[in-house]
Amino acid sequence: MRLAERPQPKPAINDVLVEVHAAAYVPTEIDWPSTWADRAGKPKTPSILGHDLAGVVTALGYGTTGLSIGQRVIGISDWHRDGTLAEYVAVESRNLAPLPGDVDFTVSASLPISGLTAWQGLFTHGRLQSGQTVLAHGAAGAVGTMVTQLAREVGAYVIGTGRAADREKALDYGAHEFVDLEHDDLEDIGHVDLVFDVIGGDIQERSATLIRPGGTLVTITGLGDIRPVEGLSVDFVVESVPAQLTEIIQRVRDGRLRTNIDAVAPLDDAIAALNPTQRRNGKTVISIRP
Repeated sequence: MRLAERPQPKPAINDVLVEVHAAAYVPTEIDWPSTWADRAGKPKTPSILGHDLAGVVTALGYGTTGLSIGQRVIGISDWHRDGTLAEYVAVESRNLAPLPGDVDFTVSASLPISGLTAWQGLFTHGRLQSGQTVLAHGAAGAVGTMVTQLAREVGAYVIGTGRAADREKALDYGAHEFVDLEHDDLEDIGHVDLVFDVIGGDIQERSATLIRPGGTLVTITGLGDIRPVEGLSVDFVVESVPAQLTEIIQRVRDGRLRTNIDAVAPLDDAIAALNPTQRRNGKTVISIRP
């Protein structure tokens, strides 16, 4: 990674140009094919990373409706286009939701990918209902803490997992129980209605055997060889859905949902912040305009 001067992007048809105030980054972006190629498969380097954003609309592309210049917005930029770790980014207007003036830009930038991944995994793909049991892997992480809080809100029982050092944080965010994946026996928890997997591999395959008939395993890591015998398996890629973002933002505003920000750094210090020397569980947010 390096800091560099790039031309200010121009909004295309149905785009808006957003002055970015805060942005965030998913460490696995380096491995995504969309980071290095456009939709036609042509190389696009150097690439601007980051896809979470919170900022202000400064220009409208031809035909753009629903948003206005000067409006505060939040959302996810397209995977195949230049990202949000920049002073300006061109984004399709359909990927943005209005951001109320009483929600901080830094807080907002931590929400889109983590919050929408949790929402869509639980409700769109997992069809979670009150009274069901959720096994939330990585329960102390940026996605896991969202999964726990949203699941508890609808009346689910949440079993969180992670390393021993994650126990206190996972329970603080609302997990009813915690399983140490390094020392506890995962199979001892019995059967669950929904597994939310952010780890993959052996953990995913062992978890698949815990699914009750009619239950669901949802993952963002790709599906392994072992699937639930009498349930569903869903591997999904998060989408920017403004109506869902609005629901998430409202929960932050009224105190039902807490963000999980591990570090905040200015753009000048972004390279060091995005390449930490110690393990982090929460989101790293880059403040573009303090």
